[in-house]
Amino acid sequence: MKFASTRLIARDIKAMVAFYERVMGQTADWLAPQFAEIVTPAATLAIGSAETVAIFQPGSCEPAANRTAIIELMVDDVDALFDQLKDSVTIVHEPKMMPWGNQAAMIRDPEGTIVALFKPVSDAAIERFGNR
Repeated sequence: MKFASTRLIARDIKAMVAFYERVMGQTADWLAPQFAEIVTPAATLAIGSAETVAIFQPGSCEPAANRTAIIELMVDDVDALFDQLKDSVTIVHEPKMMPWGNQAAMIRDPEGTIVALFKPVSDAAIERFGNR
């Protein structure tokens, strides 16, 4: 099995894609007007508009309803990216050290999903992410 992507369903796909392009520093590939992907060497983030839900099962997904998943992005400089974004996003928490060895900040995307910006800092965390 190959983990292919994580897909978010968005009420406002243009705002969501623009947000993730800014945070990830990468341009999305629009495969259809209702569907875009940001492909990285480690993972793919797919974003579909709410109208795509009807294609697979009406009502099976609901935009802006996520309160369980966290999109985690490993970045080179948590403080710098957080400073760049903090005035235009909802902040969950400012940069701080986590018990598992990462420095992390959390923000919300335009539809409420938490996005963690993190950098491995402890020796164990650096070792854990060194081969990814």
